[in-house]
Amino acid sequence: MNEILAHYRKVLAGAAMPSPVEQLMGIRPVDIVSGQVSFELEATRDHANPQGTLHGGITSTLADMAMGVAFGTTLQPDESFTTIELKINFLKPVWNGTIRADAKILKKGKTVGLVDCRILDIDESLVAYATSTCMILRGDKAKGR
Repeated sequence: MNEILAHYRKVLAGAAMPSPVEQLMGIRPVDIVSGQVSFELEATRDHANPQGTLHGGITSTLADMAMGVAFGTTLQPDESFTTIELKINFLKPVWNGTIRADAKILKKGKTVGLVDCRILDIDESLVAYATSTCMILRGDKAKGR
């Protein structure tokens, strides 16, 4: 089983800790399968921008986390990856409440992959839509990542 997939299954079972950024931001995994994941965030005042709505950087971080983990669950033991592009469209404001990021690999080649992510509110209404282009790293380029 892929190392990232195995780790997040342990996180879901309470047997491992999520990453530091997940802990800091309050992001939690809710569903993990190879190539597809869901993460949630409880948006509160602590996540607000000066206008009082969920900060776009928080939404972007949630999407980036979900897309990265979705891609990472498909890597071979000697591979790593890096994000080479992240794009997000903000479609409606969120003041508070649970939002969910559903990420899925659309295409994975030998070197580059494309992942999309839908950020939904509690009513399943689309809050934001993001895409990520990821580059697979091998050999020396994958070491230490």
